[in-house]
Amino acid sequence: MVDRRGFLSSFAGFAGAAGVLGVSGERLALFEQEASKLPDRTLYDSNEEAYWTEVRKQFVIPADEVYLNNGTVGSSPLPVLRAIFDCYNDEEKMAQSDPEDYPIWGYAAWNEFRDPLAAFVGCNRDEIALLRNATEANSYIANGLDLKEGDEVLMTDQEHPGGEHPWNLRAKRYGIVVKRVTLPRPVPNAAGVLNLFNDAITPRTRVLFFSHITTVTGVVLPAKELCSLARSKGIISAVDGAHVPGMMRLNLHELGCDMYSSSPHKWLQAAKGSGFLYVRDEMIDRLWNTIATEGWNDPKLRAERFQRIGSSNVPGLCGLRAAIAFANAIGMERIERRHRQSADYILKEMVQRGATSWTSPDAALRCRIAAVNVAPIQIGEIENWMWRNKKIRIRGGAPSKIRLSTPYYLLRKDVDRYLAAFDEYRSSKIHA
Repeated sequence: MVDRRGFLSSFAGFAGAAGVLGVSGERLALFEQEASKLPDRTLYDSNEEAYWTEVRKQFVIPADEVYLNNGTVGSSPLPVLRAIFDCYNDEEKMAQSDPEDYPIWGYAAWNEFRDPLAAFVGCNRDEIALLRNATEANSYIANGLDLKEGDEVLMTDQEHPGGEHPWNLRAKRYGIVVKRVTLPRPVPNAAGVLNLFNDAITPRTRVLFFSHITTVTGVVLPAKELCSLARSKGIISAVDGAHVPGMMRLNLHELGCDMYSSSPHKWLQAAKGSGFLYVRDEMIDRLWNTIATEGWNDPKLRAERFQRIGSSNVPGLCGLRAAIAFANAIGMERIERRHRQSADYILKEMVQRGATSWTSPDAALRCRIAAVNVAPIQIGEIENWMWRNKKIRIRGGAPSKIRLSTPYYLLRKDVDRYLAAFDEYRSSKIHA
């Protein structure tokens, strides 16, 4: 966490420009206040809800709002915001000691950021490239592998557009074939997933691409087993892990994938525009750069060459580092346990209200995202009603799916507030 005295002195310049930037006094006071500390770990053992109530104070979401959409983007806690602003203020003084070091940061190793990230996700520094999001990383993978016309890429029917469409572009331009396995809703068990993929593999299959946690239903796919299946058949495994860091424990070496992409601005609640690409060391020389600048063809750089994309945003990387430190201070074991408990609770309550679960009945295949179908309720209508009338943020998919993403700082009373609002909305439709 950034030292308060140092932060406030550096923040003075920003505060002086508040009128020009349109920053409210309320927001300035937010940064000037004494940063509350994380609660003592002993509180967790004696009263978990009291512990998370104290953690909630680290987030700037107003107390009268309920946020159930971390699956799209998370809210950065105060230590992350402070790290970002402190870095901006320091760099924009243009007082770097090296006269060739300007705040464009396009050609640095950024080991001070890659080291904590690599430790957090279980890999080596030289296997990590710091990018802007999973979509960018997925595009690197889809466009950088040597594939020929007719080669097949196998994926699920629940991929995010930022994972699916890089391959669709490659198919349209170069004639590769994109094949999809249809996942049941809900996925009953891991064995069924493995059988679907195994049965769909052909002699032309070159890449197995899938979401570790799908954006459509939030199912946690058996990634380790799928990567092992691919390896056993000489197929490259590429995993879209946009949802995983910060939601649940991740160790990429244990997972055994060849490539992995992610967007830590979701569940790790890092700065927006924080992403990474992991490439297993043995695979790095098989992946071409598709953005080229100095160093693109230098094998000694290893994965670093994929983060050389020209000018970038180091304050965002400072925020990423602070987000990792924040998660570590709480403890990923506690965070994941909270995530699973909350998903189980809200799913059970929604099913009792007549919703159809699209979330796996296998506890190992769900974590923090509950997807339900609430027909005949229309998602567009209930989403807008919830926000306008109750200050509750949800998201889903047409026509009647609600995807409930419940971050660890969301309190049980806030979940119950959403459930009461859902009851009120449903009742109003029944009696309309």
